[in-house]
Amino acid sequence: MNGGERADLLVEIGTEELPPAALERLALAFRDGLLARLDDARLEHGAARVYATPRRLAVLIEAVASVQPDETSVRRGPAVQAAFDADGQPTKAALGFARSCGVEIDALGREETEKGAWLRFEQRVSGERAMALLPALVERALAELPIPKRMRWGASDVEFVRPVHWVLGLFGSALIPGRVLGLEIGRTTRGHRFHAPEPLPLETPDDYPEGLRRAWVEPELEARRASIRRQVEALADEAGGQAAIDPDVLDEVTALCEWPQALLGRFDPGFLEVPPEVLIETMQANQKYFPVLDDTGRLLPCFIAVSNIESAQPDQVRAGNERVIRPRFADAKFFWEQDRRIPLGERVDELKGIVFQHRLGTLREKAERIARLATWIAERTDAPVAEAGRAARLAKCDLVTAMVGEFGSLQGVMGRYYAEHAGEPPSVAAAIEQHYWPRQAGDRLPDQPVARAVAIADRVDTLLGIFAIGERPTGVKDPYGLRRAAIGVLRILIETPLDLDLRKLLGEAAQGYQGSVDASGCIDEAFDYCIDRLKRYYAEAEPGRRARADVVASVLALGIGEPFDIDRRIQAVGRFRNRPEAAALAAANKRTRNILRKAPPDAIGARVDQELLQDSAEQGLVEQLEATIERLEPLLEGRDYDAVLGALAGLRDALDRFFDEVMVMADDPRIRGNRLAVLRQTEQLFLNVADLSLLQE
Repeated sequence: MNGGERADLLVEIGTEELPPAALERLALAFRDGLLARLDDARLEHGAARVYATPRRLAVLIEAVASVQPDETSVRRGPAVQAAFDADGQPTKAALGFARSCGVEIDALGREETEKGAWLRFEQRVSGERAMALLPALVERALAELPIPKRMRWGASDVEFVRPVHWVLGLFGSALIPGRVLGLEIGRTTRGHRFHAPEPLPLETPDDYPEGLRRAWVEPELEARRASIRRQVEALADEAGGQAAIDPDVLDEVTALCEWPQALLGRFDPGFLEVPPEVLIETMQANQKYFPVLDDTGRLLPCFIAVSNIESAQPDQVRAGNERVIRPRFADAKFFWEQDRRIPLGERVDELKGIVFQHRLGTLREKAERIARLATWIAERTDAPVAEAGRAARLAKCDLVTAMVGEFGSLQGVMGRYYAEHAGEPPSVAAAIEQHYWPRQAGDRLPDQPVARAVAIADRVDTLLGIFAIGERPTGVKDPYGLRRAAIGVLRILIETPLDLDLRKLLGEAAQGYQGSVDASGCIDEAFDYCIDRLKRYYAEAEPGRRARADVVASVLALGIGEPFDIDRRIQAVGRFRNRPEAAALAAANKRTRNILRKAPPDAIGARVDQELLQDSAEQGLVEQLEATIERLEPLLEGRDYDAVLGALAGLRDALDRFFDEVMVMADDPRIRGNRLAVLRQTEQLFLNVADLSLLQE
């Protein structure tokens, strides 16, 4: 190839089965890393395609330059004054510089600058050929992959995520010479482990995807994912239902198969006596199967498995999958029958055997604290008080059941079933499940008053307790999930909504820790931690609730304790800042704050004295302020912040005229103090909603 030619580049790393959860991430990182290394090497290229199966990571990059462009290398040496002595002979500095450049003194040029003349060496450097650079570039890209723990195999010192069996490297039709990960680069790949185990030679990178497909390997992740979805949906329809396709299960199955083949299996309908969540959890988490539901959402006695082989005897494969799942379902049915023999309420004392945190006591002690706080919350909301306390005491009891011991992700869900079986009130049963909501970002919130009370109480108790023992989360460590707990509390209070003071909530929670740890001393710290989470909450909220950082800051600056009230203010300020008066009022607020900040406190009048008002502009502003104060009282009481800000917008002209015509810092201290008092009254009026001086243009 000459310097102007380009060719497609194909690199494939063949391995033992890669971790399915990391497959796509590794493939994309390999692509990005290799592109970055080509850019570093000044090798121009076109678009890149990534391929990944359980046994390979591959990247095909179009139109890679065959050689680096030439470049001019310029080196500056010593100053001419230091390079030659009085007789014009070169000094050691000049001779050393010439020697380091590989030339004689006569080959050096000079560079004139404002600071003097310097020796200079300029050289045209020819670009290296891509074929010579590629092995090292591939090695660097592989070394930078996000692999937490690398492994070695055999007697080699080579490390990778899994043992490597082959490396394929083609540049156009040419084999890339060299070694990668300790193996000689070849021009062969491998097909399906069972259908086409023999080496598959390739002539060019273009042969790669179709060549693998002929060898029973679909190299594209997205194509395999789409194929699995189509097959699963078709089989579910054949069974008279709809497939429950969990995205995580679909991704994992996609990463486990090179040639996916879906099969419909069936199980004994008698197992449907077990709660469907248990059977679905078994199918999805343990077996990577897809459950099938009827039109009403009820589980059907069948499942869809995805095999990595196109068997000549599919009935045997189907029977094997049915045989594997049968004992798991039998165990679940046994747990279900055994757990129901003991009513949930009789398991409360068993919580004494589970330590919540060694300094904060057992789950039994936590349950009592939650019950106390949930009752307090219920008294201030529309939740039945007795039922809130009952639900809180039972909320963790399913943790001692055999079913939850086997299926930990079903905590809460099984508690609801066991509570219903024991005849607990519906609100109590629902709260046992829903007090874990939201489980993650964007998850649903508790939809019943009792559940909300218990959900808040559980999280606030954990937050305050962990802060009390000095285990506040760091930037990377949050073992108790306090960030998630704080956001959960805020979401329930804001989105449900519940009009509760978070600081008072924390204070009440501190009472539950009396006699064990001193939690009262960290109430402010825990409060600030929760409120600080609002910045991210509003940055990532749904468009209808999302707010700019300056809007959030303007409200948080007031130190308000009720998240619901904070939200109403933020939404109102967000709408207000789009009004034409907003920028002018924000500027006036900033000017007011700056003047008051610079004035000595004792220079500001205690109140506005009407007799000291001299200028018509200040008289007009004071009249406007008095009229606005009277108008705002009922609006503030009703928390109608849109109307409050609308009324404050009416002050714009009076404020503009005041700053244009009135000298605030008058020579007469009495006049000056009175005018500062006018500004303080203005500031306080605006602070009824937010600190508008923090709004940005």
